[in-house]
Amino acid sequence: MTTAQTQELDVQPTPLALLLLGREADPRSERGVECPGDLPSPSDPDLVERARAAKEKLGSKVFVLGHHYQRDEVIQFADVTGDSFKLARDAAARPEAEYIVFCGVHFMAESADILTSDDQKVVLPDLAAGCSMADMATAEQVAECWDVLTEAGIAEQVVPVSYMNSSADIKAFTGKHGGTICTSSNAQRALEWAFEQGEKVLFLPDQHLGRNTAVRDMGMTLEDCVLYNPHKPNGGLTAEQLRDAKMILWRGHCSVHGRFSVDSVNDVRARIPGVNVLVHPECKHEVVEAADYVGSTEYIIKALEAAPAGSKWAIGTELNLVRRLANRFTSEGKEVVFLDKTVCFCSTMNRIDLPHLVWTLESLAEGNLVNRIEVDRETEQFAKLALERMLALP
Repeated sequence: MTTAQTQELDVQPTPLALLLLGREADPRSERGVECPGDLPSPSDPDLVERARAAKEKLGSKVFVLGHHYQRDEVIQFADVTGDSFKLARDAAARPEAEYIVFCGVHFMAESADILTSDDQKVVLPDLAAGCSMADMATAEQVAECWDVLTEAGIAEQVVPVSYMNSSADIKAFTGKHGGTICTSSNAQRALEWAFEQGEKVLFLPDQHLGRNTAVRDMGMTLEDCVLYNPHKPNGGLTAEQLRDAKMILWRGHCSVHGRFSVDSVNDVRARIPGVNVLVHPECKHEVVEAADYVGSTEYIIKALEAAPAGSKWAIGTELNLVRRLANRFTSEGKEVVFLDKTVCFCSTMNRIDLPHLVWTLESLAEGNLVNRIEVDRETEQFAKLALERMLALP
């Protein structure tokens, strides 16, 4: 098509396209686009010292959280490290900290704001640190899905279970409709609870965690699961398919864990005889079936800590963590490699870099509150209800 023909069509970029280009903002999306002020140069040799000085100046007023997938240059300044829910709970356990600097992504900072007191301010060093998985389920799409379930006559039988990796809006929807939140560590317990409350589960936004937990851990079949596609009329499903299903899986996934394939598993086994393949349950079902071990980020860390010297491991999770584990266990004679040959960081998690952290800490030290993440009262109320249901699980 020629340029003239394109101009004649008067093609206008969609709101999503503008958002991805950084030219618009959607407050209901996980994606932010701008940070006010000027960041220090990434080549500044004094960045480490500047971060240290600003953090020392703030003292007990600041508490820095570092997710396992963060870069080493950021992790070195974290007061605690962990997965998203552990970090949110750690923040809530530090009421004396005026500022919670969350080195993670947007939905994690939202959860921290929900669980901390009104006096505490949660800060995300880069507002563009979102989550593609969380973006795959919007409040409008989920409300439409519930209408579809209502029209099929099954909404009253359905209990929503939402993964921690979801926006505050989705957590609030879950709370309003009698559901609970889960992590990759307690997904089975959450599903068992949900099936005690109703006959079916709407699991969102990660289809793979839902499918793997239902089939691998709870003895269901793949036929018990259907995939709801929010971009198709009625989710691409018939009323009969919805009525026959036990698990209604949302069509969402993690862009990092979704890259791993059975070929990746076969290749690493051929290259490294005797290797143990350990993957995250956000991986595809066929990858989980081909692996030796499956577990959450915390499970992966503990498995390697307990592994015997000389053992070999191929890990299917985010590369920053795998590299950190490889370096950590080299002295113990444990070989740790990334499952895939292709390098794949979590691109949004990696937006939290040292320049953004320095800018954040220095701004706070000067009394300037930047990049605050604040969940509105009503959303917080229902999202917290869903989180509290999870905390009450046996």
